Amino acid sequence: MKSFNIKFKHALSEHQKALESVVQQSDLTNAVCAEIVNTIDHGGKVIWLGNGGSAADAQHMAAELMVRYVKNRAPLASIALTTDSSILTAHSNDYAFASVFERQILGLAKAGDIVIAMSTSGNSENVVKAVEQAKKMKCVSVALTGKQSSKLNEIADFCLQVDSLETARIQEAHSFFNHLLCEGLDQVYA
Repeated sequence: MKSFNIKFKHALSEHQKALESVVQQSDLTNAVCAEIVNTIDHGGKVIWLGNGGSAADAQHMAAELMVRYVKNRAPLASIALTTDSSILTAHSNDYAFASVFERQILGLAKAGDIVIAMSTSGNSENVVKAVEQAKKMKCVSVALTGKQSSKLNEIADFCLQVDSLETARIQEAHSFFNHLLCEGLDQVYA
């Protein structure tokens, strides 16, 4: 039988440090929640995107807003750019994967919408290009990144910079932040 040496205490310590960094940025969480409320109240939508695990988080969060979080409420306009396999594969084949989200922003976003872009490195080219396009279109941009300085930290209107260099811990903190947004939205709309 194979043996394992999972470093539980290290993982828990890093997880706690990452989540604590979200708590320390509570003003940012409240500001982003207020921006979402303003966008929804003015007929806009929340657009989510990311690669890999962040892509899964994007569709998870779009569902939380469109369906419900905890309390029953009307749907909140929200979409994940990561869920349409035909768009993802056709665009990547005909153009390039680097512009797959940028093109969707161009076609789906309007001024005042909120684009929430998740990238643990903060430097994923397709995510950066999407935020750049969103800014050109006067959308509000929110980046969720890790500890290191990155292109997204520089260009986004709001940036949650998680205090970790470990991808798993950064993604866990992004989920924590996103669920805090949902709790705030439940207070307003439920």
